[in-house]
Amino acid sequence: MYGTAQPTCGIVLLMNEHAEALKASTRRYRRTEAAHEESRKASVADVLAALKAGMKPTEVVELSPFTATHVRKLARDAGIPAARKGKASAGDPS
Repeated sequence: MYGTAQPTCGIVLLMNEHAEALKASTRRYRRTEAAHEESRKASVADVLAALKAGMKPTEVVELSPFTATHVRKLARDAGIPAARKGKASAGDPS
């Protein structure tokens, strides 16, 4: 009878530790969420400016925090025409 109480208490203590850790990480997440969103918006604006200036999409992808698929979607949504394979981009005279 007394042998089963101890493991149960240990589980409750462990669950409380997880609950406290989760609460702390959620507070950190919420505290930094606005800054992350501002950084994301700035990155999107910089990606679009680079593409409009003629930077090659592959270079934009390498320098940005976004995947190639996301960069293509951003460009499409902004009305930037797709780069042609094997052709120089608009700002590249070669």
